[in-house]
Amino acid sequence: MSTPEQNAPARVTAGAAEESRPSLSALLLDPSFWADWASVVGLVGLVIVFGIAQPVFLSVANLQALLLAAAILVVLSIGQTFVVATSGIDLSLAAAVMLGAIILGLFNAAGYGIFLACVLAVLATSAVGFLNGLLITAGRIPDFVVTLGTLSGITGLGLILSGGEPTMVGSTFLLRLASGHFGPFGYPVWVAIAAVIVAHIALYHTRFGVHLLATGGQTESANALGIRTNRVKIAAYTISGFCAGIAAILLVARIGSAEPLINTSLLLNSVAAVVLGGVSLFGGRASILGPAIGALMLTALVNGLTLLSVSAFYQPLAVGAIVVLAALIMRYQK
Repeated sequence: MSTPEQNAPARVTAGAAEESRPSLSALLLDPSFWADWASVVGLVGLVIVFGIAQPVFLSVANLQALLLAAAILVVLSIGQTFVVATSGIDLSLAAAVMLGAIILGLFNAAGYGIFLACVLAVLATSAVGFLNGLLITAGRIPDFVVTLGTLSGITGLGLILSGGEPTMVGSTFLLRLASGHFGPFGYPVWVAIAAVIVAHIALYHTRFGVHLLATGGQTESANALGIRTNRVKIAAYTISGFCAGIAAILLVARIGSAEPLINTSLLLNSVAAVVLGGVSLFGGRASILGPAIGALMLTALVNGLTLLSVSAFYQPLAVGAIVVLAALIMRYQK
């Protein structure tokens, strides 16, 4: 039987643990808590507000449509997360999606088959990401300048290849991809879920993920530990390009054509989703589920405003306000 003296260290340890654990009220008053959970709180708030204001918002059909619309942004936010985790940013993301869509459309129209066209589209966008990473690391050029330059260059290349004209893509595979369902979700939603799972494993359960966060947190220290930070950055931008290719396939499947137009909201929303998801723009801190929820939140915002018959002119204003709010939230992240 243990004596009171023997039990004293255990009581001291338990007491110290209780003292170190913040109370619920202190937690709710901590700005960093709200910064970490901004996307979840925002999504729940929007669901409550829009559900009350417009009951159709919570209908099964609308929720399924919302998830389908969010799938592309979720995939893009994953690619942007890997880049931001290295303290970088990919401004060419939306242009890469456009290029991937155009290449898919042109090769499919040329008779190469939809599967080969999809592979070539992903390879092309991945090459764009690889080029971005190579120029940033080997050329020692700021990521903002490089990706802004490739944004312009890819836009021009896409217009040259397409002649400024959309290419219709008639494919049974893409039609099934866009409209088919497995269980309660459409195929694009399952693609997004698979991307989240794979990215989460890569970030938290592989050596590459450890090196990625170390590179973004303290590049010099990571170099001193033998981490090849340049290779890590190149890989991060290549992953971003790869995600742009997957998003291009989903986009072409959804609209049925390859449009030589850049959807700038994809870039803006991908960055906003990443920040809302708790990823630090200064690198070294990242999450996969957070940006995915942030993408859902932004999609729910647009969906809800549309159901409330709010003019499309005001919707970018609302999204812009969310971006500014996300930037303010960043100040309180630990």
